[in-house]
Amino acid sequence: MKQLYYAALTYLVLGLVGGLAYREITKANGFTGDTQLAVVHTHLLVLGMLVFLVVLLLEKAFALTNSRVFPWFFWVYNAGVVWTVGFLAVNGTRTVLGEPTGAALAGAAGLGHVLLTAGLVLFFVCLRSRLSTSDTAPAATIGR
Repeated sequence: MKQLYYAALTYLVLGLVGGLAYREITKANGFTGDTQLAVVHTHLLVLGMLVFLVVLLLEKAFALTNSRVFPWFFWVYNAGVVWTVGFLAVNGTRTVLGEPTGAALAGAAGLGHVLLTAGLVLFFVCLRSRLSTSDTAPAATIGR
């Protein structure tokens, strides 16, 4: 469970740093246009921090970490977030600096989305396995 907390905390810190970096890089270069750098912090905060806080709540309710699929979800999903955000940062910084971004970078960035998708599929497999396990346990009542 602490692993999920620390993942959420790490993404919070990285998201805040990403927002600061966006502001400082664009200001230092006098850039006023659109750039993928602008969404680095939101991707980190939503795909990283928020998702892991929700998974932490679901862990508390369904003991997701008891599933043999959970480690696969955790590492594949994290790789997808880091890969996706890394390429957003690279493409965005190149745009701010006036350097071209090519098809190779776009294709490589797409791999991050593939990893995110695979991670989400693994998450739902993990959740389903734990829901099946919890069906045999007595249901919690509201207000208890």
